[in-house]
Amino acid sequence: MMPPAAWEPTLTESDLEFVVGEAAPEAHDKDQLKRLVREDREFRNAIVGDVAVFERLMSDDDALVKVSPALYFEVLLRRALSELEGAGHTLERTVRQSIPVFDTQEVVDLLAQPDVLDYLSTMLASFTRIRSFTTPVRVRKGIRHRITYNDMDVDSLLRFCSMADEAERFGYYRRIADVCLFLSEVFAGHTAYDTSYAASGRQRPSTTRGMRRGLEDYEREGRRFYGLAEKHPTARTIGLSGVLGLLREHFTSARKPLASIAAQYLHSRKRQFFGAQA
Repeated sequence: MMPPAAWEPTLTESDLEFVVGEAAPEAHDKDQLKRLVREDREFRNAIVGDVAVFERLMSDDDALVKVSPALYFEVLLRRALSELEGAGHTLERTVRQSIPVFDTQEVVDLLAQPDVLDYLSTMLASFTRIRSFTTPVRVRKGIRHRITYNDMDVDSLLRFCSMADEAERFGYYRRIADVCLFLSEVFAGHTAYDTSYAASGRQRPSTTRGMRRGLEDYEREGRRFYGLAEKHPTARTIGLSGVLGLLREHFTSARKPLASIAAQYLHSRKRQFFGAQA
Protein backbone atom coordinates (compact mmCIF):
# COMPACT_ATOMS: atom_id res chain seq x y z
CA MET A 1 0.00 0.00 0.00
CA MET A 2 1.20 3.54 -0.80
CA PRO A 3 -0.13 6.87 0.43
CA PRO A 4 -2.38 8.66 -2.04
CA ALA A 5 -0.06 10.31 -4.53
CA ALA A 6 -2.08 11.54 -7.48
CA TRP A 7 -0.58 14.65 -8.99
CA GLU A 8 -2.15 15.19 -12.36
CA PRO A 9 -3.95 18.57 -12.43
CA THR A 10 -7.70 18.22 -12.85
CA LEU A 11 -10.48 20.78 -12.62
CA THR A 12 -13.86 19.89 -11.21
CA GLU A 13 -17.06 21.17 -12.77
CA SER A 14 -17.25 23.74 -9.96
CA ASP A 15 -13.68 24.80 -10.74
CA LEU A 16 -14.58 25.31 -14.39
CA GLU A 17 -17.69 27.31 -13.50
CA PHE A 18 -15.64 29.51 -11.19
CA VAL A 19 -12.67 30.30 -13.45
CA VAL A 20 -14.78 30.86 -16.56
CA GLY A 21 -17.27 32.98 -14.65
CA GLU A 22 -14.55 35.19 -13.18
CA ALA A 23 -12.18 35.41 -16.16
CA ALA A 24 -14.88 35.81 -18.83
CA PRO A 25 -18.07 37.03 -17.13
CA GLU A 26 -19.51 38.45 -20.37
CA ALA A 27 -18.95 35.32 -22.48
CA HIS A 28 -22.08 33.99 -24.15
CA ASP A 29 -20.89 30.42 -24.69
CA LYS A 30 -19.36 29.38 -21.40
CA ASP A 31 -19.60 25.69 -22.30
CA GLN A 32 -17.25 26.30 -25.21
CA LEU A 33 -14.79 28.05 -22.89
CA LYS A 34 -14.94 25.10 -20.49
CA ARG A 35 -14.09 22.76 -23.36
CA LEU A 36 -11.13 24.94 -24.27
CA VAL A 37 -9.92 24.89 -20.68
CA ARG A 38 -10.06 21.08 -20.69
CA GLU A 39 -8.45 20.62 -24.10
CA ASP A 40 -5.98 23.49 -24.57
CA ARG A 41 -3.21 23.54 -22.00
CA GLU A 42 -2.01 27.07 -22.75
CA PHE A 43 -5.55 28.45 -22.61
CA ARG A 44 -6.12 26.63 -19.33
CA ASN A 45 -2.99 28.12 -17.77
CA ALA A 46 -3.92 31.61 -18.94
CA ILE A 47 -7.46 31.52 -17.62
CA VAL A 48 -6.47 29.97 -14.27
CA GLY A 49 -3.79 32.65 -13.97
CA ASP A 50 -6.18 35.49 -14.79
CA VAL A 51 -5.95 38.30 -12.24
CA ALA A 52 -9.75 38.35 -11.80
CA VAL A 53 -9.70 34.72 -10.65
CA PHE A 54 -6.95 35.49 -8.14
CA GLU A 55 -8.65 38.60 -6.79
CA ARG A 56 -11.96 36.81 -6.29
CA LEU A 57 -10.30 33.98 -4.37
CA MET A 58 -8.45 36.45 -2.16
CA SER A 59 -11.59 38.41 -1.34
CA ASP A 60 -13.80 35.38 -0.69
CA ASP A 61 -13.56 33.80 2.76
CA ASP A 62 -15.48 30.77 1.49
CA ALA A 63 -13.18 30.14 -1.47
CA LEU A 64 -12.47 26.51 -0.61
CA VAL A 65 -16.19 25.79 -0.61
CA LYS A 66 -16.39 26.93 -4.22
CA VAL A 67 -13.20 25.50 -5.72
CA SER A 68 -10.96 22.50 -5.14
CA PRO A 69 -7.79 22.92 -3.04
CA ALA A 70 -5.69 22.02 -6.08
CA LEU A 71 -7.15 24.91 -8.09
CA TYR A 72 -6.81 27.30 -5.17
CA PHE A 73 -3.10 26.61 -4.77
CA GLU A 74 -2.51 26.61 -8.51
CA VAL A 75 -3.98 30.12 -8.69
CA LEU A 76 -1.67 31.26 -5.87
CA LEU A 77 1.39 29.69 -7.48
CA ARG A 78 0.61 31.26 -10.85
CA ARG A 79 0.29 34.61 -9.10
CA ALA A 80 3.63 34.01 -7.36
CA LEU A 81 5.21 33.15 -10.72
CA SER A 82 3.90 36.38 -12.24
CA GLU A 83 5.26 38.42 -9.34
CA LEU A 84 8.63 36.67 -9.37
CA GLU A 85 9.03 37.47 -13.07
CA GLY A 86 9.09 41.15 -12.13
CA ALA A 87 11.07 40.86 -8.90
CA GLY A 88 14.74 41.63 -8.48
CA HIS A 89 15.39 39.13 -5.72
CA THR A 90 13.92 36.57 -3.35
CA LEU A 91 14.44 36.38 0.41
CA GLU A 92 16.37 33.62 2.14
CA ARG A 93 15.18 33.25 5.71
CA THR A 94 17.33 32.58 8.76
CA VAL A 95 16.32 32.78 12.41
CA ARG A 96 17.85 36.22 12.82
CA GLN A 97 17.24 37.85 9.45
CA SER A 98 16.03 37.63 5.87
CA ILE A 99 18.75 37.92 3.23
CA PRO A 100 18.06 39.08 -0.35
CA VAL A 101 19.18 36.49 -2.92
CA PHE A 102 19.34 37.35 -6.60
CA ASP A 103 17.97 34.06 -7.87
CA THR A 104 14.56 34.98 -9.28
CA GLN A 105 15.42 33.77 -12.76
CA GLU A 106 16.31 30.31 -11.47
CA VAL A 107 12.99 30.13 -9.58
CA VAL A 108 11.00 31.34 -12.59
CA ASP A 109 12.79 28.86 -14.87
CA LEU A 110 11.95 26.01 -12.49
CA LEU A 111 8.24 26.90 -12.30
CA ALA A 112 8.13 27.23 -16.08
CA GLN A 113 9.30 23.63 -16.54
CA PRO A 114 6.50 21.29 -17.69
CA ASP A 115 4.43 19.94 -14.78
CA VAL A 116 6.46 21.49 -11.93
CA LEU A 117 3.86 24.09 -10.97
CA ASP A 118 1.10 21.49 -11.31
CA TYR A 119 3.01 19.11 -9.07
CA LEU A 120 3.47 21.76 -6.40
CA SER A 121 -0.20 22.79 -6.43
CA THR A 122 -1.45 19.23 -6.00
CA MET A 123 1.22 18.63 -3.36
CA LEU A 124 -0.08 21.59 -1.35
CA ALA A 125 -3.64 20.35 -1.80
CA SER A 126 -2.65 16.96 -0.40
CA PHE A 127 -1.69 18.60 2.91
CA THR A 128 -5.25 19.82 3.49
CA ARG A 129 -6.19 16.21 4.32
CA ILE A 130 -3.70 14.53 6.64
CA ARG A 131 -4.24 10.82 7.12
CA SER A 132 -3.13 8.21 9.60
CA PHE A 133 -2.80 4.59 8.49
CA THR A 134 -2.56 1.33 10.37
CA THR A 135 -1.22 -1.43 8.18
CA PRO A 136 0.08 -4.96 8.82
CA VAL A 137 3.77 -5.25 7.94
CA ARG A 138 5.60 -8.54 7.45
CA VAL A 139 8.46 -8.78 9.96
CA ARG A 140 9.50 -12.29 9.02
CA LYS A 141 7.83 -15.35 7.56
CA GLY A 142 4.47 -15.90 9.25
CA ILE A 143 4.76 -12.85 11.51
CA ARG A 144 3.19 -9.46 10.84
CA HIS A 145 3.02 -6.39 13.06
CA ARG A 146 0.42 -3.64 12.78
CA ILE A 147 2.18 -0.31 12.26
CA THR A 148 0.53 3.11 12.50
CA TYR A 149 1.95 6.12 10.69
CA ASN A 150 0.89 9.66 9.87
CA ASP A 151 1.48 10.88 6.34
CA MET A 152 2.62 14.26 7.64
CA ASP A 153 5.20 12.97 10.11
CA VAL A 154 8.66 12.35 8.67
CA ASP A 155 9.76 9.98 11.45
CA SER A 156 6.78 7.65 11.17
CA LEU A 157 7.04 7.70 7.36
CA LEU A 158 10.72 6.78 7.59
CA ARG A 159 9.97 3.87 9.93
CA PHE A 160 7.19 2.56 7.75
CA CYS A 161 9.18 3.00 4.55
CA SER A 162 12.05 0.96 5.99
CA MET A 163 9.65 -1.96 6.55
CA ALA A 164 7.94 -1.83 3.15
CA ASP A 165 8.97 -3.92 0.17
CA GLU A 166 11.01 -1.99 -2.40
CA ALA A 167 8.18 -2.17 -4.92
CA GLU A 168 5.94 -0.31 -2.46
CA ARG A 169 8.38 2.40 -1.43
CA PHE A 170 7.85 4.96 -4.18
CA GLY A 171 4.90 6.66 -2.49
CA TYR A 172 6.77 6.91 0.79
CA TYR A 173 9.95 8.26 -0.82
CA ARG A 174 7.92 10.94 -2.51
CA ARG A 175 5.78 11.79 0.49
CA ILE A 176 8.81 12.18 2.75
CA ALA A 177 10.38 14.57 0.24
CA ASP A 178 7.11 16.49 -0.15
CA VAL A 179 6.74 16.86 3.63
CA CYS A 180 10.30 18.19 3.87
CA LEU A 181 9.60 20.75 1.14
CA PHE A 182 6.26 21.76 2.66
CA LEU A 183 7.48 22.15 6.24
CA SER A 184 10.64 24.01 5.23
CA GLU A 185 8.58 26.98 4.03
CA VAL A 186 4.80 26.80 4.49
CA PHE A 187 5.14 25.85 8.16
CA ALA A 188 8.45 27.52 8.78
CA GLY A 189 7.92 27.29 12.54
CA HIS A 190 8.93 23.65 12.23
CA THR A 191 12.39 24.82 11.18
CA ALA A 192 12.64 27.92 13.32
CA TYR A 193 15.93 27.32 14.99
CA ASP A 194 19.35 28.19 13.74
CA THR A 195 21.56 25.35 12.57
CA SER A 196 24.79 27.06 13.62
CA TYR A 197 26.05 28.51 16.88
CA ALA A 198 25.87 32.32 16.89
CA ALA A 199 29.31 32.90 18.45
CA SER A 200 31.45 30.46 16.48
CA GLY A 201 29.42 29.75 13.38
CA ARG A 202 30.01 26.01 13.91
CA GLN A 203 27.16 23.71 12.91
CA ARG A 204 24.82 22.45 15.60
CA PRO A 205 24.30 18.66 15.77
CA SER A 206 21.74 17.48 13.24
CA THR A 207 18.37 16.30 14.55
CA THR A 208 17.11 13.23 12.79
CA ARG A 209 15.02 10.98 15.02
CA GLY A 210 12.01 12.19 16.97
CA MET A 211 13.46 15.69 17.38
CA ARG A 212 12.83 19.03 15.76
CA ARG A 213 14.58 19.41 12.42
CA GLY A 214 16.20 22.53 11.08
CA LEU A 215 16.05 23.88 7.55
CA GLU A 216 19.26 22.15 6.52
CA ASP A 217 17.92 18.81 7.78
CA TYR A 218 14.76 19.19 5.72
CA GLU A 219 16.69 20.27 2.65
CA ARG A 220 19.13 17.37 2.90
CA GLU A 221 16.39 14.79 3.45
CA GLY A 222 14.16 16.35 0.82
CA ARG A 223 16.85 16.14 -1.85
CA ARG A 224 17.71 12.60 -0.81
CA PHE A 225 14.17 11.28 -1.01
CA TYR A 226 13.26 13.11 -4.21
CA GLY A 227 16.32 11.38 -5.64
CA LEU A 228 15.18 7.96 -4.40
CA ALA A 229 11.69 8.58 -5.78
CA GLU A 230 13.11 9.78 -9.10
CA LYS A 231 15.06 6.53 -9.58
CA HIS A 232 12.20 4.23 -8.57
CA PRO A 233 10.63 2.30 -11.49
CA THR A 234 7.19 3.62 -10.58
CA ALA A 235 8.33 7.18 -11.33
CA ARG A 236 9.14 6.22 -14.90
CA THR A 237 5.87 4.34 -15.26
CA ILE A 238 3.73 7.34 -14.32
CA GLY A 239 5.95 9.94 -15.96
CA LEU A 240 7.23 11.67 -12.83
CA SER A 241 10.98 11.07 -13.09
CA GLY A 242 11.64 14.42 -14.72
CA VAL A 243 9.68 16.50 -12.19
CA LEU A 244 11.16 14.66 -9.21
CA GLY A 245 14.64 15.11 -10.63
CA LEU A 246 14.09 18.85 -10.99
CA LEU A 247 12.87 19.13 -7.40
CA ARG A 248 15.89 17.16 -6.18
CA GLU A 249 18.28 19.36 -8.11
CA HIS A 250 16.53 22.66 -7.38
CA PHE A 251 15.08 22.04 -3.93
CA THR A 252 16.06 25.52 -2.70
CA SER A 253 14.42 27.20 -5.69
CA ALA A 254 11.27 25.11 -5.19
CA ARG A 255 10.99 26.49 -1.65
CA LYS A 256 10.83 30.10 -2.85
CA PRO A 257 7.31 30.19 -4.40
CA LEU A 258 5.97 28.28 -1.39
CA ALA A 259 7.55 30.86 0.91
CA SER A 260 6.03 33.64 -1.17
CA ILE A 261 2.45 32.40 -1.04
CA ALA A 262 2.77 31.42 2.64
CA ALA A 263 3.93 34.91 3.59
CA GLN A 264 1.62 36.92 1.35
CA TYR A 265 -1.60 34.93 1.01
CA LEU A 266 -1.79 32.08 3.52
CA HIS A 267 -0.45 33.64 6.75
CA SER A 268 -3.77 34.07 8.59
CA ARG A 269 -5.42 31.20 6.70
CA LYS A 270 -2.93 28.44 7.48
CA ARG A 271 -5.13 27.01 10.22
CA GLN A 272 -8.09 27.07 7.85
CA PHE A 273 -6.27 25.14 5.13
CA PHE A 274 -3.80 23.03 7.11
CA GLY A 275 -5.52 22.71 10.48
CA ALA A 276 -3.97 19.34 11.28
CA GLN A 277 -0.50 20.89 11.29
CA ALA A 278 -1.30 24.02 13.27
